[in-house]
Amino acid sequence: MAHHGFDTDPRLLRAFAVLADELHFTRAAARLFVAQQALSRDIRRLEREWRTPLFVRSTRRVALTPEGERLLPVALRVLAAYDDLTAAIGAGADRPLVVDVQAQVSTGRLVLEAARRAVDERELDLEFVARFHSGLTRAADEIAGGRLDVSFGRVAGLDPALRTGLAHRLVRYERVAVLVPEDHRLAALPEVPLAALAGETLYAAAGNADTAEWTDFAHQLLDGTGAALAPPFPRIEGDAEFVRVMRRQGWSVLASELFLGVPGMALRPLTDPVPLSPVSLVWRSGLRHPALAALLDAARDLGAAGGWLDHPPGAWLPDADRRLLAAAG
Repeated sequence: MAHHGFDTDPRLLRAFAVLADELHFTRAAARLFVAQQALSRDIRRLEREWRTPLFVRSTRRVALTPEGERLLPVALRVLAAYDDLTAAIGAGADRPLVVDVQAQVSTGRLVLEAARRAVDERELDLEFVARFHSGLTRAADEIAGGRLDVSFGRVAGLDPALRTGLAHRLVRYERVAVLVPEDHRLAALPEVPLAALAGETLYAAAGNADTAEWTDFAHQLLDGTGAALAPPFPRIEGDAEFVRVMRRQGWSVLASELFLGVPGMALRPLTDPVPLSPVSLVWRSGLRHPALAALLDAARDLGAAGGWLDHPPGAWLPDADRRLLAAAG
């Protein structure tokens, strides 16, 4: 009796997973770096091997069939296992570790620079390549796709499906702040009580899918304060463009205590209660690389020296973050 699917080529599984994510042949083919015709051929081959249609295709749309929806989670688990195997086989490899530090001014960048110094002092032949992709939601997708090794951010804000296959370690509680024009009424305060935000419109990257975990944080923090989130706005690329848009729109910004200096604007920490944004170092489960160990060591040492894991009594965290951090021990 013939068997189905047990010898399926991992390439076909990846084609299935990416097309299921994009539901668009052109975009999926671009992500996979293959021609659209090759992707169509691979999907047809997989459907023949498994003897079931996985997608409904029409001139207007692509959709998963019920069988496709049933099989997708299983295929994703198999792909994750392949990735774990690849990482284990590559343990100790001398390839560079690709690290997304999120921004030029960030906890991630501090950790990366400390790790580089430690590696240089010990004369280890390890290389880190930095990326500056704002948003852990985007970075988690890049990690899952094998285009990135490590990132930093708020893990509890990720969709549970994105968290699958990720390992993480809390490295810092960043204090949350507000960035306001220098002539704003709140700029005169050394710290801004949360209740004083009533009536303000704050930018928190609504509409930018890459940073969905931060917008989610902002929604929870501002709920009931009388402050509003700025409406969805196209993704802003680069510091200069960010400054221009904020000035043009007249928005205040919900930010971290670590934030780029913006001419004409003042950064003020929030208080009563003190909101904290947990920043974790995040990597692909099963990744074994000596440069990852150097990053974890650097984060631990910086945290110990700087009190990064201290937080004031009564500090505010979203419930999802408390639960995740408690589960992680």
